Amino acid sequence: MPASPWIVLGAALLDAAVGYPDALHRRIPHPVAWVGGLISALEAGLNRPALSELARRLLGVATLLIIVGVSGATGWLITRYGGLWAVAIVGALGLAQRSLFDHVRAVAKPLCAGDLESARVAVGRIVGRDVERLDTAGIATAAIESLAESFNDGVVAPIFWFVVGGLPGLFIYKAVNTADSLIGHREPRWRSFGWASARFDDLLNLIPARLAGVLVALVGRGGWRIMLRDAGKHASPNAGWPEAAMAGALGVRLGGPACYDGAPSDRSVLGEGREAAPADLARALRIYLLACGALWSMLVMGGLAWPR
Repeated sequence: MPASPWIVLGAALLDAAVGYPDALHRRIPHPVAWVGGLISALEAGLNRPALSELARRLLGVATLLIIVGVSGATGWLITRYGGLWAVAIVGALGLAQRSLFDHVRAVAKPLCAGDLESARVAVGRIVGRDVERLDTAGIATAAIESLAESFNDGVVAPIFWFVVGGLPGLFIYKAVNTADSLIGHREPRWRSFGWASARFDDLLNLIPARLAGVLVALVGRGGWRIMLRDAGKHASPNAGWPEAAMAGALGVRLGGPACYDGAPSDRSVLGEGREAAPADLARALRIYLLACGALWSMLVMGGLAWPR
């Protein structure tokens, strides 16, 4: 059941204006946390080390089917009985435009002021790498990468699946993306159990990630060559598109060596030229806002073409 682009645009504008306020979050956890709790409970009960790798993979498939079924059914019930306003308001909860901007700006402010310790604390809230020894360039790079990748995961892909599949499509995407972040890892504990969630997340992001890269390159007035050249170098089949586009638009290098839980990771370099600087993070935020605006314009055009 596709959703009217006008309803999706309304949800996007509501999210941009209000987001999910901290005062509300302290009283009622964000719905993504509810999905995360379900996934964690299923993983704790089903992903037993004594089982064979095949059994754990099959139970991981069952877990994926459960969260897809619960999420899709919830979206259908809200659509069926809640009406258009409910769809728009609840749909706004599945978007992360405002929260992403706020979290990255919380890194940019102290970084531009030279307060590296506060910037490390802020960037540690949005990236998985070790941040204790990051210098100015390392902090800027980590924040820009997170902004670019999350532009897809938190904005473009949810809006895409909201339009294509209505509230059920949005809920399913958010559930699968949350499952990928929780269990879609390559470490021995999750390699088999999270395999299905990771692969399905890759599939759901296939089109949106490339759209995100195009939007970044378009509003950033550059990045096309770097995006097409370097996107495939990323370990993820999708994250490289918006990240490489952002690297090209800013004229900086992203990627490169990083540490995760004390273990070094020799990541590929995206882009060319100099290291990222605090001013580049501020520029990346402006590109992000323009890219969100371009996405809204697409919704307007879709709404005008939508059959009445």
